[in-house]
Amino acid sequence: MVRITLVQGDITEQQADAIVNAANSSLLGGGGVDGAIHRRGGPEILEACRALRASHYGKGLATGQAVATTAGRLHADHVIHTVGPVWSGEEDRSSLLASCYRESLRIAAELGARTIAFPAISTGIYGWPMDDGARIAVETVRTASAAPVAEVRFVLFDDTAYEAFSRQVT
Repeated sequence: MVRITLVQGDITEQQADAIVNAANSSLLGGGGVDGAIHRRGGPEILEACRALRASHYGKGLATGQAVATTAGRLHADHVIHTVGPVWSGEEDRSSLLASCYRESLRIAAELGARTIAFPAISTGIYGWPMDDGARIAVETVRTASAAPVAEVRFVLFDDTAYEAFSRQVT
């Protein structure tokens, strides 16, 4: 069974085999977690993402999918980029959000990662309600098959996110 831990802080300061980036579909950097990972990880991440765009992902990465690159200067071996859905009150996109976590875990397992650090995907500028995002994240991680991943670490930026995830983990 995968151990779930919670950390309040900056995901770019984590030491893990894989760090998950809440990317946009272009894979070329952006705001929030995406921008922070690209800035802290250095140009190697952007170069790897450009190479992906030039080969398999010419139109970008689809929502709910994941792909790995180097971690550049981060304290990790890999960055797993996943594109979360924008929240909608009219359309249930929860399966796409769950897919972000499931696909990231699948990629981590393929890479042989034992530790993976996740942000709260889609809960920032994409507007997903934090409590629901936490519920989907924790439920998905608990039910996904992820061997050899031994630890899933949710790295949460503020008190609100940490409290929402704490309610789901306990």
